[in-house]
Amino acid sequence: MIRPRVLLAVTALIGTFVGGWATFWPASFYDSFPGFGRIWIAIDGPYNEHLVRDVGSLYLALAGASVAAIFSRSRDASRVVGVAWTVFGIPHLAYHLAHLEPLGPLDVVGHIVSLGGSLALGIVLMLPGRRSGGHRVADQGEEGAS
Repeated sequence: MIRPRVLLAVTALIGTFVGGWATFWPASFYDSFPGFGRIWIAIDGPYNEHLVRDVGSLYLALAGASVAAIFSRSRDASRVVGVAWTVFGIPHLAYHLAHLEPLGPLDVVGHIVSLGGSLALGIVLMLPGRRSGGHRVADQGEEGAS
């Protein structure tokens, strides 16, 4: 099983990439996200710098929570971060699934994989720890762990 810290590192990277781009270069984010010649944001309505920066800040906050959970080395912190990514990810994915019509097939797959993947990371982080002999096994570094 993949350790929660690895999953948290992935969510931190996602949040930092998306959040940093949207927060610090909102026009570039709007015009060219996700990069590689693809355009996912500009096809969905007029540019709003305030909204793009707010979304970027939300992603940076999620990244910050992921990093804090990595350093706390607590399974409960990992679960709380998982809840945050899941609560954000469900309506975010739902919105995009309902608005796929302007996208080509490659971009549809990209949306589903990227948004579904970050949602899946949140869900997995919420799951309880492994059990051994009826007792939850603590993560390495958690209080009581060997």
